[in-house]
Amino acid sequence: MYNMSSLILASTSVYKKMLFQRLQLPFTEYSPNVVEIQQNDETAYAMAARLAEEKALAVAALFPDAIVIGADQTGELNGQLLGKPNNHKTAIQQLRAQSGQTSKFHCGVSVVKQLSSGDIIKQTKVHTTEVTFRVLSEKAITTYLDKDKPYDCAGSFKSEGLGISLFSKVESTDPSALVGLPLIDLCTLLSDFGVDLH
Repeated sequence: MYNMSSLILASTSVYKKMLFQRLQLPFTEYSPNVVEIQQNDETAYAMAARLAEEKALAVAALFPDAIVIGADQTGELNGQLLGKPNNHKTAIQQLRAQSGQTSKFHCGVSVVKQLSSGDIIKQTKVHTTEVTFRVLSEKAITTYLDKDKPYDCAGSFKSEGLGISLFSKVESTDPSALVGLPLIDLCTLLSDFGVDLH
């Protein structure tokens, strides 16, 4: 059985922290300092898996025998990556492009434990959510952005906030995945690592 004090979320994201707290497990947070850049010919799906694993590995290397959780989310529209907009102009462009369209959001989660011996135990899963957007007017886009300011969110929306009003349909087997941490997959992985969730 693991030490309760050695469960680490490799993130400083308020969204991931909020989700992880739902599991009611004691944990600490640590920034993985991983650069989130798409590699040559890398799909959005593969990028989500790689970054989740890289984040977990980076922190696990600093804390031997801790169980470390890394996560990352990427979006894509017609095969093109939808990253974090970081500003109002880019967010407008992303929402215009997604108006009336279906985007895919891939949320990777990785659980890693680096043993004192140097051996590494790791498991990674990716959950994909399909989001179909309503036809969005310019006014709807700008009004939404002014209210939610989702500039640090892939796809330029916060599904846990007013962003839900932009959608006509969401297809997913794990509603937490769209926020940034697929809790159903994470619970399965943590159980495999001997973490008692009840």
